[in-house]
Amino acid sequence: MSNSRSLSAETHEAAETTTFLQDFLALIKIGIVNSNLITVFTGLWLAFQFSDRHFLQEMDILVYTLVGSAFIIAGSAAMNNYIDMDIDPLMASKKARPTVTGRFKPSAVLALASFFIVIGEIFLFSASVSAGLFGIAGILAYVVLYSMWSKRKHVSNTIVGSISGAIPPLIGWAAVEPTLGWGAWALFLIMFVWQPPHFYALAMKRTEEYRAAGIPMLPVVKGFHRTKKSMLAWVLLLFPLPFLLMDLGISFIILATLLNIGWLVLAIRGFNVKDDLKWAKTMFIYSLNYMTILFVSMIIFAVFV
Repeated sequence: MSNSRSLSAETHEAAETTTFLQDFLALIKIGIVNSNLITVFTGLWLAFQFSDRHFLQEMDILVYTLVGSAFIIAGSAAMNNYIDMDIDPLMASKKARPTVTGRFKPSAVLALASFFIVIGEIFLFSASVSAGLFGIAGILAYVVLYSMWSKRKHVSNTIVGSISGAIPPLIGWAAVEPTLGWGAWALFLIMFVWQPPHFYALAMKRTEEYRAAGIPMLPVVKGFHRTKKSMLAWVLLLFPLPFLLMDLGISFIILATLLNIGWLVLAIRGFNVKDDLKWAKTMFIYSLNYMTILFVSMIIFAVFV
């Protein structure tokens, strides 16, 4: 009973210290929206560059794709919050979510999420039918395959969730070149392989929260050592993938390989550290910088090839 009262007090305090805008941005997971838009734009940009088309002459496609992607990602994130309303109160890191504090009613969250998804798809289909279809695939992968199915049932939930996280660059590319190509699928594979070590690091930091919520994340089910071995394997899988983008030039390959070596060294060190959580935090921060640097560099190098 005391724990329940404490949780209620913390939730009330979180609700009192946030503004409507902060609650709204938390609901749509603005950080996830922003990071995914980087990969959407990268797909767009490379498709424009490799097809010798100029985006300034097709600004409508650029706007439709970025706005549409932002809406479907925000809508899917809000839908995830709606689905997780029963377990989020059990996790300390989620206590400030408006679905937990009560600042947003469940019916309002569901309506907003659905509205955003529909509006987003209208924009994506305006860019191209292929972009709209990949948008639907991303929504279904995140909302149904991950949030509703695998997250609470399978230790492989992170890998399943990686499918949706790898689709945004395909949306961007498909808006310009609906038939896609090796470049588009290279971006998909890079994003797919990048996600498990990224999210396993976060899961290690929040192991006890996931345990309390009954979520079978890898660190909860298999322990830290097994998680580190898995992270190392996924980092190794990243090494050949930049070579699928040889069209970006040797400078890009060198940069990507150096980033991979840095992550590999950090992953190997994890087996000898004394503070697992501190190491996991470092891995998580490195993964964020890795993704940002890699995708921004793709945009830059594509200009000069």
